[in-house]
Amino acid sequence: MKISIITVSYNSYNVIQHCLESVKSQNNVDKEHVIIDGASTDRTLSFLKARREQIEILVSEPDKGIYDAMNKGINIATGDIIGFLN
Repeated sequence: MKISIITVSYNSYNVIQHCLESVKSQNNVDKEHVIIDGASTDRTLSFLKARREQIEILVSEPDKGIYDAMNKGINIATGDIIGFLN
Protein backbone atom coordinates (compact mmCIF):
# COMPACT_ATOMS: atom_id res chain seq x y z
CA MET A 1 0.00 0.00 0.00
CA LYS A 2 1.43 3.36 -1.05
CA ILE A 3 1.01 6.52 1.01
CA SER A 4 1.05 9.95 -0.64
CA ILE A 5 2.07 12.80 1.64
CA ILE A 6 1.05 16.17 0.23
CA THR A 7 2.67 19.37 1.44
CA VAL A 8 1.45 22.74 0.25
CA SER A 9 3.74 25.68 0.74
CA TYR A 10 4.20 29.34 0.02
CA ASN A 11 7.21 31.30 1.23
CA SER A 12 7.91 28.67 3.87
CA TYR A 13 11.70 28.55 3.75
CA ASN A 14 11.99 28.83 7.54
CA VAL A 15 9.94 25.67 8.20
CA ILE A 16 10.04 23.46 5.10
CA GLN A 17 13.23 21.70 6.23
CA HIS A 18 11.43 20.24 9.25
CA CYS A 19 8.71 18.91 6.99
CA LEU A 20 11.21 17.18 4.68
CA GLU A 21 13.03 15.66 7.64
CA SER A 22 9.78 14.32 9.07
CA VAL A 23 8.81 12.59 5.82
CA LYS A 24 12.32 11.25 5.28
CA SER A 25 12.36 9.71 8.76
CA GLN A 26 9.41 7.45 7.95
CA ASN A 27 11.15 4.17 7.18
CA ASN A 28 9.84 0.90 5.79
CA VAL A 29 6.88 2.65 4.18
CA ASP A 30 6.05 2.87 0.48
CA LYS A 31 5.55 6.61 0.24
CA GLU A 32 5.71 9.54 -2.11
CA HIS A 33 6.12 13.15 -1.11
CA VAL A 34 4.18 15.61 -3.25
CA ILE A 35 4.99 19.27 -2.72
CA ILE A 36 2.76 21.93 -4.23
CA ASP A 37 4.40 25.34 -3.93
CA GLY A 38 2.45 28.48 -4.75
CA ALA A 39 5.34 30.13 -6.67
CA SER A 40 7.22 31.21 -3.55
CA THR A 41 9.29 34.37 -3.76
CA ASP A 42 11.63 33.58 -0.87
CA ARG A 43 14.27 30.81 -0.83
CA THR A 44 11.75 27.95 -0.54
CA LEU A 45 11.95 26.79 -4.14
CA SER A 46 15.76 26.83 -4.33
CA PHE A 47 15.87 24.85 -1.08
CA LEU A 48 13.43 22.27 -2.44
CA LYS A 49 15.26 21.96 -5.75
CA ALA A 50 18.51 21.30 -3.87
CA ARG A 51 16.80 18.38 -2.12
CA ARG A 52 14.97 17.09 -5.19
CA GLU A 53 16.04 13.48 -4.48
CA GLN A 54 13.77 13.49 -1.40
CA ILE A 55 10.70 14.71 -3.31
CA GLU A 56 8.87 12.53 -5.81
CA ILE A 57 6.68 15.32 -7.22
CA LEU A 58 7.39 19.04 -7.02
CA VAL A 59 5.09 21.62 -8.58
CA SER A 60 5.66 25.35 -8.22
CA GLU A 61 3.09 27.63 -9.82
CA PRO A 62 0.61 30.28 -8.77
CA ASP A 63 -2.59 28.95 -7.27
CA LYS A 64 -5.85 30.31 -5.91
CA GLY A 65 -5.07 29.56 -2.29
CA ILE A 66 -4.40 26.67 0.04
CA TYR A 67 -7.41 24.58 -0.98
CA ASP A 68 -6.59 24.94 -4.67
CA ALA A 69 -3.06 23.76 -3.89
CA MET A 70 -4.39 20.82 -1.85
CA ASN A 71 -6.68 19.79 -4.69
CA LYS A 72 -3.76 19.95 -7.14
CA GLY A 73 -1.85 17.61 -4.86
CA ILE A 74 -4.75 15.17 -4.62
CA ASN A 75 -5.08 15.09 -8.39
CA ILE A 76 -1.36 14.35 -8.84
CA ALA A 77 -0.89 11.86 -5.99
CA THR A 78 -0.69 8.16 -6.85
CA GLY A 79 -0.98 6.64 -3.37
CA ASP A 80 -3.71 4.43 -1.97
CA ILE A 81 -3.83 6.67 1.10
CA ILE A 82 -3.41 10.45 0.99
CA GLY A 83 -2.38 12.64 3.89
CA PHE A 84 -1.38 16.27 4.31
CA LEU A 85 1.67 17.57 6.14
CA ASN A 86 2.09 21.34 6.25
